[in-house]
Amino acid sequence: MKRLDRVIGRCVGIVLLLTIGLGPTLAQANWGVRELMQSLAQTKSTKAHFTEKKYIGFVDTPIESSGELAFQAPDHLEKRTLQPQQEALVLDGERLTVEQNGRRRFTIDLRRQPDAAAFVESIRATLAGDREALEFYYALDLKGSASDWQLTLTPRQSGMRKVLTRIRMAGKQSTVSMIAFDQADGDRSEMQITRVTEP
Repeated sequence: MKRLDRVIGRCVGIVLLLTIGLGPTLAQANWGVRELMQSLAQTKSTKAHFTEKKYIGFVDTPIESSGELAFQAPDHLEKRTLQPQQEALVLDGERLTVEQNGRRRFTIDLRRQPDAAAFVESIRATLAGDREALEFYYALDLKGSASDWQLTLTPRQSGMRKVLTRIRMAGKQSTVSMIAFDQADGDRSEMQITRVTEP
C-alpha cells in the first residue's frame, strides 16, 4: 500500500507539471477557472525540464532532483529523473510503469487499483480541460489574476487525502512556474518547471 501511495504521489507530479500552463495567453478580463480549463484543453503535446526539492521530516536539508517531462495526448505521460539517479515513471493508458537505472521495476494495472484509477481519471479530466470532472475530484480555489495567479486543489476522495492534503500552483497567464505538493504525512515537495521551446 505504501508503494502505491508513493507512486500516486509521484504521478501527481508528472501530470500537473505537464498539463497546466501551455495554452495561449488568456485575456485579463473575464479570466477564471473556466478560461484556465479552456487553455488546458488545447495542449496536445509538450516537453519540459523540471527541478524538484523534497522536504522530508527526518532530513535536515531538502533532497534535490532534476530531469525531463513529456506529454502526448490523450494519455501518455513521462517523468524522467536524470539527477541524482535515473528513474522513469511512464503512464500509458491504464498502465503505470516504474523504471530505475534503465530497468523496469514494476507495472501497475490501474483497473485493479480503484483509488489510483480515480486519481488518473481526475488527471485526464485536467488534460481535457473538463472543469466539471475535475471538480468531482478536487475542490478548486483560484486567486489572483491572469498575470499572477495561485490555484489550490484539495482532494475530495478519501483515498487521495491519505496521500495529499493539497496541491498548490502559481503562474502567469497559462504558464505554471511553481507546483507544490503537501502530503498527508507532513512532507512536501516543490517543483519548478521550464518549458522546452520547440525550434
